[in-house]
Amino acid sequence: MLRATERLLAEGGGDHVSLDRVAALAGVGKGTVFRRFGSRAGLLQALLEERSRELREAIADGPPPLGPGAPARERLHAFLDGLGAIAEGNAVLLAAHEQACAPDKYADPGYRRWHRHLGSLFAAERPDLDADFLAHALLAVFDGDLVRHLTAPGDPRRFTRSVQELATALLDTGAN
Repeated sequence: MLRATERLLAEGGGDHVSLDRVAALAGVGKGTVFRRFGSRAGLLQALLEERSRELREAIADGPPPLGPGAPARERLHAFLDGLGAIAEGNAVLLAAHEQACAPDKYADPGYRRWHRHLGSLFAAERPDLDADFLAHALLAVFDGDLVRHLTAPGDPRRFTRSVQELATALLDTGAN
């Protein structure tokens, strides 16, 4: 079902993905898709979770700088590099997920996980700043349409590099 979702995204973008189309392409009933994912948003969320599994595991149990043991600033940049790569490689999926989850964006488990991680890194590096707000602000730039706009064949990592520069500027502003 997730492979069918990927194919539909590639063929026509987020508007092309529906539970009916996924079911038909996967050769299962719509009820099977509904029971497994609950909704179009749940289906897209599951695909994003699959795409971010390696990053989640590296943050929890991997070696530094992604995993525990590195200074917060290094972990932040390594995390943004990994999250940026996911965004750059899945901009259409990201945009479709944002559209489907818009009413509950801040309750989305993936969003909450990344927010917690970013917030803890900001708090460790700059306890004088509002880490909760900074985490929300940084995640706000992970907009699927913005990622697509800034990801050009000649400079495929521009988005990630720019996000890392923004994080550095946030950390360095007002630092003594």
